[in-house]
Amino acid sequence: MLPEPVEATDLNIYGDAKLPWSRVADAVAEGLPRMESAVFLGTVGPDGRPHAAGMGAAESEGHLYFTSGPGTRKSRRLAANPACTVSARLPGVDLVLEGEAERTTDRAEIARVAAVYAAGGWPAEPTPDGDAITAPYSAQSAGPGPWHLYRFTARAAVGVALAEPFGATRWRFA
Repeated sequence: MLPEPVEATDLNIYGDAKLPWSRVADAVAEGLPRMESAVFLGTVGPDGRPHAAGMGAAESEGHLYFTSGPGTRKSRRLAANPACTVSARLPGVDLVLEGEAERTTDRAEIARVAAVYAAGGWPAEPTPDGDAITAPYSAQSAGPGPWHLYRFTARAAVGVALAEPFGATRWRFA
C-alpha cells in the first residue's frame, strides 16, 4: 500500500467531494499487478527535454518499483536527476505521482519485489548475485537483462475519478 497522505486539496471545479485516498489505494492494489495496466515513467534530461516510457510497476511496502536496463535513457536520466513522475490509468482513476526514483541493490528488497512481479505474471527473479532482476523476457525496448530495480518514493499525487462518484484531488505525502 502506498503511504497515507498528510494533506489533500480538492481540485474539482464541479462541486463533487474530494476523491478519497482509499479509492485510489484500492485502484493501485487492483491495477498495478496487471501487466496490461498503462503505467508511464516521466523523466527530464539535462537539456530540460521530457521523456516518457511505459513500464511495468509493482507496489511493495509503501513504494512503487520498476526495472530499467543499465544503458537505457530512463536509467541514465535517473542517475543524473532522480526526480520523476509515475502516471497510470487504473480501474476508475487516472493517477499521477510525483517523487524520486533511486536504484536499489538491497538483496532482500530485490527478492521481495521480484516475488511481487512473479505473482503478477512476470516471471522475475533476483540475479545470482542478488543486485538486479532477471526474467526470460521483458519489454522489447528494455534490452537484455539483467535489469536494475528502482524504488519510487511518492511526494505528491493527483487523482481524477473516471466514474461516479467523480472527483479530483491532490495529495501530499510526508
